[in-house]
Amino acid sequence: MKTNRRDFFVTLGAGTAGLGLASVPFNGCASPGKTTVNDDQQLFIGDDIALAETTYGKVKGFLLRGIYQFRGIPYGADTGGKNRFMPPRIPEPWEDVYPAVWWGNSAPQIMDNRYADIYQSFVDHWNYDDVSENCLKLNIWTPAIADGKKRPVLVWLHGGGYTNGNGIEQDGYDGENLSRRGDIVFCSINHRLGPIGFSDLSGVGGEKYADSGNVGALDMVAALKWVRKNIENFGGDPGNVTIMGQSGGGAKVCILAAMPEAKGLFHKMVPLSGSTTSAADPVFSGKMGEYILKEAGLKPSEIDKLQDLPWKDYILLTGRAARKYAEESGNAGRFRGSFGPVADDRNIPSGKFFSEAEGLSSDVPMLICSTFHEWSAARTNPELENITKEKAIESLKERAGFRGGLGEKAEAVYNAYEKAFPEARPVELMTMIASNRQGVVETATSKANQPAPVYVAWFGWEPPLFNNRMRAFHCLDICFWFANTDVMLTHTGGGKRPKQLSDKMADALVRFMKTGTPNGGGLPDWPQFTAKNGETMILNDVSEVKNDPDREGRILL
Repeated sequence: MKTNRRDFFVTLGAGTAGLGLASVPFNGCASPGKTTVNDDQQLFIGDDIALAETTYGKVKGFLLRGIYQFRGIPYGADTGGKNRFMPPRIPEPWEDVYPAVWWGNSAPQIMDNRYADIYQSFVDHWNYDDVSENCLKLNIWTPAIADGKKRPVLVWLHGGGYTNGNGIEQDGYDGENLSRRGDIVFCSINHRLGPIGFSDLSGVGGEKYADSGNVGALDMVAALKWVRKNIENFGGDPGNVTIMGQSGGGAKVCILAAMPEAKGLFHKMVPLSGSTTSAADPVFSGKMGEYILKEAGLKPSEIDKLQDLPWKDYILLTGRAARKYAEESGNAGRFRGSFGPVADDRNIPSGKFFSEAEGLSSDVPMLICSTFHEWSAARTNPELENITKEKAIESLKERAGFRGGLGEKAEAVYNAYEKAFPEARPVELMTMIASNRQGVVETATSKANQPAPVYVAWFGWEPPLFNNRMRAFHCLDICFWFANTDVMLTHTGGGKRPKQLSDKMADALVRFMKTGTPNGGGLPDWPQFTAKNGETMILNDVSEVKNDPDREGRILL
């Protein structure tokens, strides 16, 4: 059967459409990587079990395998109606005990056909439940409640670009194992996404809507403020908070690092397979606001009517507005992901992040990682395994992931990667080029100008699934960092081999949270990244440090 060229190009770039991931019910692991059966009672829930205080009232969770869980705690008020497009507001206090035993609603996003790709649904277990604007909720896993001990805190920012996802949508997001292994407090949050979270209506709505382009980012700040005020009641240290995210969540980490209102709310940062050194152009986002109002058929004086539309109708309306803007501007490629944080110089500064040596977040260490084969297309397409060098180069001329084609540079780039990775096959080289580390190195180089250390990793471990065609794909490393390789079985296959690497990575993450350096465990000595040498920890069955191994090919890009 002949591979359809158009289908191949679409498949090669299909990763970001599913940047949100998923979760299924807990398995029976008694501790990270162990599947032994425990005959003792594992779950405890009751009137006097897992009770904790917050500034808004008491919450009740449950105790599972020795780790306390609290799900769906409100950190902000409902964002619907008059609160749509407005900065987050604190939740109303409650008198009764709040039942924090189920996940909070996912932020508004289009759910139609979310499970249409059967293989992707199998691999990633997309986990969605109710979707609503009452979505400012967070989850906590902790070894103890208000025991006087101050544990490092991790706040997880989910993937999905700025459009999709939630805090628990993938098995690998579960915080139980890392909380137990590292004696840390693990939090994950939901926040506003897409047009609900990032419609810049400031130009057409005036001062009332001045923050509208960044309310989704302000939600994340609100969650961090909640953590600062409340996390001691859950055994955590508000003075030692690490923010961590993957894909779009990695970019969110960098956005928070650039927000003055987030200063002092976190102390380490870990972006995975996604980062950014700037926010969106306010001229672009402001023009989008004009098109939204025009598509709605409203005058500026009627803009409040946008708050009355059902959220799905509003999202669909903004999609039509974005398409019209793209058609009329003649720059359709710019409109993929039209809604995200805006450099409004009010909440997020313009210019390049981390560019000032003593600037914002200059004292915050960074650990940044990506995978070898972010945009791997061969998982369900065995024909690609036999693609020739000539065909791979021809394909790269037309399309390289989401970056467009490389044109006449394709052959030179391919040859440079082939020289750096002589054992890699054409399908692997093609995928590595499409998954290149330009963004990672740019972010690390910018951050390295500041005093706090930067550590760079490149994850290359490949699972023995789908006839070994999955490779080191986008999202794979998450479950390794969180000691969940025996939980996220459809990513790893489970067992001893992935767990050996996961143990080292999870321990390195915990050490980074505690001390600002990942060193001191099972991985080789991990030097700080410098722009001169590009020191990079290659994470695999046998991990090793290399100096900027893909430099020549990346420069040609």
